[in-house]
Amino acid sequence: MEDIGNNINLLNHFELHPIVELNLFGIDFSINQAVIWIWIGSGIVCFLLLLAARTMKRHPAGIQNFVEMIVEFSMKGLILDVIGEEGRPWFPIIATIFLFIMTVNFLGLIPGSYTATTNINVTASLALVVFLVVQWTGISRHGLKNYLKGFIPTGVPRWILPILIPIEVIGMLTKPFSLAVRLFANMLAGHMVILGLLTIIILFKSYLIAPVPIAGVIVISGFEIFVSFIQAYIFAILTASYIAEAVHASH
Repeated sequence: MEDIGNNINLLNHFELHPIVELNLFGIDFSINQAVIWIWIGSGIVCFLLLLAARTMKRHPAGIQNFVEMIVEFSMKGLILDVIGEEGRPWFPIIATIFLFIMTVNFLGLIPGSYTATTNINVTASLALVVFLVVQWTGISRHGLKNYLKGFIPTGVPRWILPILIPIEVIGMLTKPFSLAVRLFANMLAGHMVILGLLTIIILFKSYLIAPVPIAGVIVISGFEIFVSFIQAYIFAILTASYIAEAVHASH
């Protein structure tokens, strides 16, 4: 049993193995399971939206009804309630981020699949996109000079600026970091618990002990459905709040 325990490593499930190795100019562009499931998730989102658009009717039903419900929820809950009417131009990117993360998270619940958001590279890439969009929003909205002035609160003595400005910059940089780590950690934790419970069955090799971890897997899997949705929502609403700060920044 000790040998079996030594051979079981929960992290093996999350390791990426190249399916097609591709290296260009010293940069690894290999296609692995994370890339495959990102493509699948993106394809599903595009397919649903295109299908709903092509079958659009005055009285929605089926796919159109589902898509319109998601769109309405995103517009009200992520745009109008957070940014306001001025946030409508940012609806496409925020709604896309929400739908993509939610779809990828749900796909990860399928046995034998891979949850792309359990990889820090994926969540960091999403966070980087948000960071760039927020900076572009602030600069295009207020101009580079006024945007940079936003790091200096009004009425602050000059002698404190060498301390305050680095703090403001660090605070700005921690936002994408927290976005990436929050999504990655929450999705990874749930899957680790499920794999840990399944490992108990393998270790003990007993029908008597099996019902307990199986029941735990069912409960945690059900909870993961909620987590998959709520983590996509949190990522999207934080994105909207950061954009709102850039849009409504006072200088």
